[in-house]
Amino acid sequence: MIAWVRPIVVSLTEERCEIRIPLSWRTRNHLGSMYFGALWTGADAAAALIGLKVSEELSQDISFIFKDARAEFMKRPEADVHFACAQGREIRRLFEKAQASGERENLPVEVVATVPTLFGEEPVARFTLTLSVKKKS
Repeated sequence: MIAWVRPIVVSLTEERCEIRIPLSWRTRNHLGSMYFGALWTGADAAAALIGLKVSEELSQDISFIFKDARAEFMKRPEADVHFACAQGREIRRLFEKAQASGERENLPVEVVATVPTLFGEEPVARFTLTLSVKKKS
């Protein structure tokens, strides 16, 4: 699904990840807004990309997955959608804690979706995904 919606990495730092999913024939529903599935894919990718970066930097054998998710949709996203996660440092600490403890560790991660061309920084949706991390045995 990620390859299908063709996300673009806008920025990826130690603190924050922002990706953009273009509104196109691949991601647009019959009402002209972004498909529900494309929105979830954007939220997943914005949070997971930080996890992938941290995992690579720590060179640890750690597995991670999202174990649950919630969303609140406020406006119809009728243009390109930006997904931002600003919990990079917290995610790093989660990975380090899982590495040290050997136990499964969890963290609720928030992703905010905006449509800057239509609504500026006003969110069109908020996602909370629980990141679950464990050192591989």
